[in-house]
Amino acid sequence: MSEIGNTLKFLYKLELFGIKVGLQNIRALLQYLGNPENNFPSVHIAGTNGKGSTASMIASILTASGYRTGLYTSPHLVNFTERIRIDGKKIPENILVGYTKILHSKIVEYKATFFEATTAIAFQYFSDQQVDIAVIETGLGGRWDATNVISPLASIITNIGLEHTEYLGKTYSSIAFEKGGIIKPYTPCLTGTNNKEALQQLKNIAHLNSSFIKHVDEQSRIVAVKETINGQTIHLQTENNEYRNLFLPLVGDHQKNNFQLAILTVEHLKEYEGYSNITKRNITDGLANVARYSGIRGRFDIVCNDPLMIADVAHNPDGIQTLVSNLKRFIGGKNIIVFGVMKDKEYKRMIQSLSLGIRLAIAVTPKTNRALESRIILNEFNRNSIKSVNIESVGKGIQYARNEVRHNEAIILTGSNYLVGEGFKFLELIP
Repeated sequence: MSEIGNTLKFLYKLELFGIKVGLQNIRALLQYLGNPENNFPSVHIAGTNGKGSTASMIASILTASGYRTGLYTSPHLVNFTERIRIDGKKIPENILVGYTKILHSKIVEYKATFFEATTAIAFQYFSDQQVDIAVIETGLGGRWDATNVISPLASIITNIGLEHTEYLGKTYSSIAFEKGGIIKPYTPCLTGTNNKEALQQLKNIAHLNSSFIKHVDEQSRIVAVKETINGQTIHLQTENNEYRNLFLPLVGDHQKNNFQLAILTVEHLKEYEGYSNITKRNITDGLANVARYSGIRGRFDIVCNDPLMIADVAHNPDGIQTLVSNLKRFIGGKNIIVFGVMKDKEYKRMIQSLSLGIRLAIAVTPKTNRALESRIILNEFNRNSIKSVNIESVGKGIQYARNEVRHNEAIILTGSNYLVGEGFKFLELIP
């Protein structure tokens, strides 16, 4: 097996340690490395949905403005190296191998989790590469997330939904408490959450930290929009600026919210943190080239035109509802879905939301121990009176869909990042 193969095998085995509450491990790993997290400025992002899109927009604008920009997101779609990028370029495999060798003994000694090890590697890479700034996405929650050892220039909480309730609590307030853990003293927090219970909790946390909450709807206003299946043109008014005809190649109302967060964040960086190269021209460039500068894929992503095939990483009820809304808006009718989901997701609610716009559901099982068996998915589709078949394999499911698709129908790949990643690999679309 190659060095990168052995490295990835070692890292993936760490998933057996699951999720650990506490920051002791990550702090020990970083201390061993000389605390690289202190060597670069950062922006920190948490939330139920929209973290990756918001992070990618911010990073893309910063790259377009000439700043060497790190971007740490999860999970990846096809290659592990997608998680750690600078100016859109993935961490080289030989560097990943080297950092893993350096950390190997400590990872074993501390029984570090997969995400703890990955986070330490990302921070060391950004430090060694002397990035001007890094955009860091949390993995799960915020308060005890391994990324929550940084002191960011701004904290962002996209929204609050009921997800990972076994870890984060069963109410909006409890989940907001966990995600609000990234709010730091005297540091602004921008949010797009509209749940009153969650928003009040975030305000309480900000008050205790002598910080303050900026809500996108209070700080900005979208005044016009033109939208097609390929993207949207947006006019935005903020307190100090007006942006006209900004094109964003990401669709859906939720992306407008993410867009507002991204603009307000880069405005803050420019006005208060010295990132003076951020101009309207660079903002326009960064948004229009967000996939190129950040590597983002899988957000209502047209991966094929004949037949029309769309990949979307929606993996919880809120994400699926957004997908369904976009399907109604841009495609209509009934379509074919290739669906696979993880065991810990609220798959019954997800499938129920899909029931109106699907002619045929193809149940598959992504190649991970976390995946729900396709036969259970099949039974749930049947309970919702949706015609469905059990194909099991993602690749075979896509091929079956291609054989069954009718004129004016689309094929939708969704339910999990893992499913979309396998779909990309089968279709030979490597991000």
